[in-house]
Amino acid sequence: MTRRLRRRALFLCVATIVSGLPVVGAAHAEPASTPIEAWQRSTSVHLRADSTLTDVDAVSATEVWAVGQQQIWDVWENRGSISRWNGKTWSEVPIRDTTGTGQLRSVSAVSAGQVWTVGDGHDGLPYLGRGDAGGFDRVRVPGVRAGDWFGGIDARAGRVVAAGSRDGKALLLTGQDGRWTLHQSEEDGTLYAVAGTFAVGDTGKAPLIMRYAEGKWTRMPLPSVPGGYLRDVYVDSAKRAVAVGGVYGELGVSEPLALVWNGKRWSRADLPESRARLYGVTGDGKGRFWVSGYDPDHDDEAYLLRREKKRWEVIRGGPEKIRGSVRLQAVTYLPGKGAVWAVGHVVDAAERYTDIVESFARSADR
Repeated sequence: MTRRLRRRALFLCVATIVSGLPVVGAAHAEPASTPIEAWQRSTSVHLRADSTLTDVDAVSATEVWAVGQQQIWDVWENRGSISRWNGKTWSEVPIRDTTGTGQLRSVSAVSAGQVWTVGDGHDGLPYLGRGDAGGFDRVRVPGVRAGDWFGGIDARAGRVVAAGSRDGKALLLTGQDGRWTLHQSEEDGTLYAVAGTFAVGDTGKAPLIMRYAEGKWTRMPLPSVPGGYLRDVYVDSAKRAVAVGGVYGELGVSEPLALVWNGKRWSRADLPESRARLYGVTGDGKGRFWVSGYDPDHDDEAYLLRREKKRWEVIRGGPEKIRGSVRLQAVTYLPGKGAVWAVGHVVDAAERYTDIVESFARSADR
């Protein structure tokens, strides 16, 4: 996202993809009033076999960061991965940590020279890393212990916030002015994403949103959604934000869930009827939002939801039966290019997993 206010998700599925990721050919200038509306192409970062991308963040069209995991099924060899798009190609960025990393869940880029990520360390502790194109170093935080879990991170100049859980309670880690502060909520639950003053997740029974105000995090009142959960949030302005997730139903069936903030309260959005799973959300800062996910009724197609002026519309990628099941875990808006990129994974008929990058932009002939 554009400084995206952020996310998490890992429901595995990936395939084989076209190589290279050219910047979308259409929309060289950001459209003045027309939204992104068409799937463009499918490519890959080309990680090792059985890989997934779990999060993506764009500083600009020539500075895009993605994190994930390689060799996901190998307990000993699986490792986190950080990749950078420089406007022409993807390249993997080294992680300078002797203990190694497991799954990386979230990435947040303040600038090309300051990028943050969170996930799991192979030493049993959460992994918090900071770096740039030259590599990433682990940041050790006093008070963080084995069993702590972080799902999302939001970094800005001078302030970093990670959201997760400890002992079944919501947990927030804040770094500011060289100091780190841990806040364990009295609320049961887990936080999967954080965006500015909002952190989202669930209690195990219902959605959970916490808000930072007057120096503390407190739980917000929400519409009643039994079985609901939230996995990502994007804050457009003080009066506009969208949080996405789903509602667990019987026999594992779920329905999509989106909550919309108007500056005073959260309300449940009326979404197109489907069984889609919603994982990530981004926006352009002008009131338009895009949500990435997976539609089990069209599992071989890339799936995106767009919201503009309270209207929701489904955007699908072209069906490619040979690919397999496509799941887009996260999405980011590319400032200045009028494009949205979504990342995730595909699983083919042989249950092989491959990282995937899907591009969406206004078609040249529209």
